[in-house]
Parts: sequence; C-alpha cells; structure tokens
Amino acid sequence: MLDVTLIRKDPAHVRQALAKRAVHIDTDAFLRLDQALRQARNDVERLRGDRKAISGKIAHLQRAGEAVEDLRAEAKAVAERLTAAERGLTELEQAHRAFLDPLPNLPDDDVPAGGKENNEVIRLAGQPPRFGFQPEDHVDLADNLGLIDDQRGTKLGGSGFWIYRGNGALLEWALLNYFVEAHVRDGYEFLLPPHILTYDAGYTAGQFPKFADEVLTLEQGENGPVQFLLPTAETALVNLHRDETLPEAELPKRYFAYTPCYRKEVGGYRTAERGTLRGHQFNKVELFQFTRPEDSQAAHEELLGRAEQLVNGLGLHYRVTRLAAEDTSAAMAKTFDVEVWLPSLGTYVEVSSVSNARDYQARRGNIRYRPRQGRSAFVHTLNASGLATSRLLPAILEQYQRPDGTAVVPDALRKWVPGEVLAPGN
Repeated sequence: MLDVTLIRKDPAHVRQALAKRAVHIDTDAFLRLDQALRQARNDVERLRGDRKAISGKIAHLQRAGEAVEDLRAEAKAVAERLTAAERGLTELEQAHRAFLDPLPNLPDDDVPAGGKENNEVIRLAGQPPRFGFQPEDHVDLADNLGLIDDQRGTKLGGSGFWIYRGNGALLEWALLNYFVEAHVRDGYEFLLPPHILTYDAGYTAGQFPKFADEVLTLEQGENGPVQFLLPTAETALVNLHRDETLPEAELPKRYFAYTPCYRKEVGGYRTAERGTLRGHQFNKVELFQFTRPEDSQAAHEELLGRAEQLVNGLGLHYRVTRLAAEDTSAAMAKTFDVEVWLPSLGTYVEVSSVSNARDYQARRGNIRYRPRQGRSAFVHTLNASGLATSRLLPAILEQYQRPDGTAVVPDALRKWVPGEVLAPGN
C-alpha cells in the first residue's frame, strides 16, 4: 500500500502521480480521517492508562482495608468510555484501510501518463525475418506439425485449454529447461511453490481486494477468496518472507519458480487470440528479488537484462517497451515489457514483464529488513517473467518457419529436442 507518511507530507505529489493512472482521490478527506484515527488511538491509549491506574488504586486501597466504592464507580465509567472509544477506533481503522487498500502504486516519475497508446519503445533487438514465401501463422503451423491439440484440450478442460503433444511437449519442456539452467547459473534459488494460495497472499501481492474477481477461486469467503489458483508465481514468491524482518547481509534475495499460471482470460477466434497466446492455463518461469531500496533500480535493470538474454539466446527479434501508467499493473511503480515479433499479426506480443513494486507490496505484507545501523525498513520487491512459454512457442514457429512447412529448432533448445527441424510426423 502507499506510504501514509508521504500522503501526509506531500498530498499534491500523490494526487498528481495517481492522476497519471487516471485515479483521482480526495486527499483532504483522507487526511481528516487520518487525523481522526490518530486522535482516536491517543484517546484509547489514555483511557487504557486511566483504567490501569484506577485498578492499581483499588488494589492498593483494598490491601489497606479502605473503601473503594467510589473508585469502582469511576472504573466502570472509564470502562464504558473505553469500550465506546475502541469501537470508534475500529470503525476508523476500517475506513482508513478501505481508503488505502484499493489505491495502486505511485508510478515512477519517468513513467508516461495514460494508457497503452503512450507506451514507449526503448529499443529493438535483431531484425524481423524476411520470407521469400507466404508464411503461415502459428496456429496452422502447430496444427500441421502435430505440436498442439486444441480440440482434445477443449474436450478435457473446455474453451481456453490445449494439449502439447510429441515434439510440441518436448519443445515446451525444452524452453523451461533452458530458463531453469540459465537462472541456476546466474545464482537464483529454484523454488516450486504451491499452486493454491490464501487470501493473504493475494492481498500482499496487491491483487486483493480490488482484483479478487479476476482469479480462479476455489473457496469463496465473506471478504473474498479463501483459496485461489495462483495467476503467476509472483503471487507466491512475494509472500515468501511475509511478516519477516530480514538481516541486511542476506539481501538481495534472488529466487525463481516454475509454475503453471491460471487465469480467467481466454482467447477468441482471431489468430491474435487463438492458439496458445491467451488461455486459462500456461507455463511460466518467474524471477523475483527482495532488495534494499537503494539497490532496487540496479536490480530492475539486471532483471530486464536477464529476460533479454533469454530471448536473444533463442535468436528471436524483439523489442523492449516502457509501459505507461495505466498499462502498468496496479502494484508496480514501473514496468518494462519484452515483446517478441509475431509475423502473422505484424505486431509484438509480450513474453516478459519486468517490474519494480518499490515498497508497495512490502508494506502490504510487512516485509522488512534490518540495516546494520538504524531502524528496520521495508524492502523493495521486483519480478520478471523469465519467461512465459505460451507466447514464445508461437514466435519460434513463425520466425523459424521454412517454405516446406517445417520449422527450425533454435540452437539453444536442441539438446532437449531430437533433430534440428520440426516436421510433420517426427
């Protein structure tokens, strides 16, 4: 959540930053609420002190054999005032949290305002393939090569599911092996987290309460999902150190995880949405870091570099885009997307979002670190897809296709896929 101290000290900055996301808040009303809450806390503490003091006097007089009837009456009156004050404090705390919980993170100063139309291309890498023949799209290629079975996937799971089979399954698993091998080599710890998470996990990640209806819920409670299927491994990884204070010497902590990801989103009949580009379940490897605030900018650049290295290693043409504020996830202060070229669409599709949440998630999850000197502070959290396979496989098929309908296997994957070429029946 947002830093309340920042809202108190510079409400104009908070309003202006959130306006870049088209979010408009009444900071004056919140500051009145905040002042009332602080006063209520002081009142409750004062009344608790009065109650304790009176109880002490009563005990002292009773030991001395003196009358305590007047003090008992005073104690009762204080207890009644305290009960009313605690009830009022609870109501103010709930209102305070209800204001803060749905607010998104403040975008960084260099993040453009507005929606995806204001996204900025930072750089292009490589050249798009040039074909001397009529290229096919990834859907037809995957079908003709026997890599993906949409019909039986739909039969098993319904619309938005598919089955990788034969070399398609091997190619999918080769991509995952390629990612895992690279991240282990780079010093990240490999985790396999649960696929079922609790409400607190969604809250810490910044998805709940506002976006609770976007996850696949297994058990619904009065205030939201009691358990849900993780939409990305980030939701699990950010909660790894929830309610912990980490020694500064242990930072940064670098993790990565493989999980399927479960989403409500689903494709349609257009090539832009068919195939594996968009579905209810897909595979992804996720990178994650917990860092000191002063190191998070460098960590963000490192994560972006690692995502780019993976795409470069596959020999794919891609670009890097800085997302505008409204296109950036609510919990993130800044996001770069790595997007691969898909010839059939004449456009780029995202295979990695590389994001810095600053201390937004750490505040929600109470994740701190203890400096060698001074008071504990909130860590910064960062994540990057490393990578999403359901977008990469279409790009590989389309960028590496040949005029006879076959497709070349990228060099980086050949030790896991038999043969150098994907062909029908092999």
